[in-house]
Amino acid sequence: MTVKKFNLPDVGEGLTEAEIVSWKVKPGDTVAINDVICEIETAKSLVELPSPYAGTVAELLVPEGITVEVGTAIIGISDNAPDEAAPASAPVAPLAAQPAAPASPAAEQVFEASMYGKLPEDPGTSDGGPAGGPLVGSGPKADAVKRRPRKRPEVVASVVAAASAAATASATPAAEPSAPARTVELAAPAPAGGRSAAATQGATTQETATQAPGLTGLGATVSGIVNRVLAKPPVRKIARELGIDLADVVPTGTRGEVTREDLVSYQSQRDAELDQADKFWGASKKPQDQRVERIPVKGVRKATAKAMVESAFTAPHVSIFVDVDASRTMEFVKRLKASRDFEGIKVSPLLILSKAVIWAAARNPSVNATWVENADGKGNAEIHVKHYMNLGIAAATPRGLMVPNIKDAQDLSLKELALALNELASTARAGKTQPAQMQGGSLTITNVGALGIDTGTPIINPGEVAIVAFGTIKQKPWVLDGEVIPRWITTLGGSFDHRVVDGDLSARFMADVASILEEPALLLD
Repeated sequence: MTVKKFNLPDVGEGLTEAEIVSWKVKPGDTVAINDVICEIETAKSLVELPSPYAGTVAELLVPEGITVEVGTAIIGISDNAPDEAAPASAPVAPLAAQPAAPASPAAEQVFEASMYGKLPEDPGTSDGGPAGGPLVGSGPKADAVKRRPRKRPEVVASVVAAASAAATASATPAAEPSAPARTVELAAPAPAGGRSAAATQGATTQETATQAPGLTGLGATVSGIVNRVLAKPPVRKIARELGIDLADVVPTGTRGEVTREDLVSYQSQRDAELDQADKFWGASKKPQDQRVERIPVKGVRKATAKAMVESAFTAPHVSIFVDVDASRTMEFVKRLKASRDFEGIKVSPLLILSKAVIWAAARNPSVNATWVENADGKGNAEIHVKHYMNLGIAAATPRGLMVPNIKDAQDLSLKELALALNELASTARAGKTQPAQMQGGSLTITNVGALGIDTGTPIINPGEVAIVAFGTIKQKPWVLDGEVIPRWITTLGGSFDHRVVDGDLSARFMADVASILEEPALLLD
């Protein structure tokens, strides 16, 4: 019986080391080819490693939490058939995509054809963009529903008991008013507990829009919006007993209503936060040098920090801000939610902003470009304008900040883009984003509004020249046609590489993005 040792492969482009996060097998387990044996964290993402051999796990050569270099033996697998010829020990194929072709020089001319698509003089060339470190930016928190802690038995028991009593007392629960629900999802819900009114538009905010009889027009519709959380009477009774404000709970019901399970998870989250708060400061009698938590900087966080420093001190940043009346975007999102074509698809204002960025980049091509130093090998720089949009969406994940991108986003319909955004967010929050999904980005959106933040000055991702920060959307007094009325207002912030994008171009780009949020019908042009 022979024991084959599997060496840590390069699962990305230029990977030098990785951390063994968790083993999925133990000595004595039987594995087949391509069975997942462990998870590793690279400088870009969390990756599952498949076994290149079939047999029995003989030994684990590297413990969890240890960082090793590529080529280091990490596991030994014994052959179950000693009399047969041993299978070839071919290393596992890299999980990342093949390197992109080098970018072609940007032509010094005005293109009359469409911005996106292949250049007419070079139909076979595709600019894959830079494939450096992970893209960075300020992103939303992970989905509160995904990150909820394990339900504590005593909390579950108390809530279930209260629910049973309430259900017995109310044999036939009254139906909730059948008002249309508006779910405003800005990439990721904010953490449960203690939400302020400003943060209501971040996360998943459940609102029921009702319009008074006789009121017509957008202004009347917005003015007539009344917040009401959907929940059945037994659930409301449990919430009252536990002292929970239903508006603070992320709903997961089929109609957007708060369920009993939502209350259980929310209570568990609240208890966990209180427990952590009580224990955070530690024993006050201990010396201060014994109350310092030391967190190693490695993996995604290490690569992110390096990339942000390089970007901040290499590209001269210039920032622009604009307040936008997004009331028509909110109304458009509401109509999409009610459409049968978008049934079962999460739709949020981020979808409209993504379309707006793609549309505005086609009108201002230089924001969708890369500055390349020493492009000709003689010290001369070039600007590579990309005739495609790999749209990056910054997302906070359990492994750190990541910016996966949607390839060729300019070719997607509104529905296809919504599906791509949902898939990107769910994959990132699960920590399953692959290195290839974070390479070759051309322009990034960071959704700080999901945290209740008005706007910010994000740092440009390496290899790009522009990034747009999407602030929270909330009702504010707004002057329209000489009258002060409540409108849904957001603030956009944009950072640009001043070597490529000057003040005039950045202003025109941000104005074009704002015009779509103010009037989404312009996308029909």
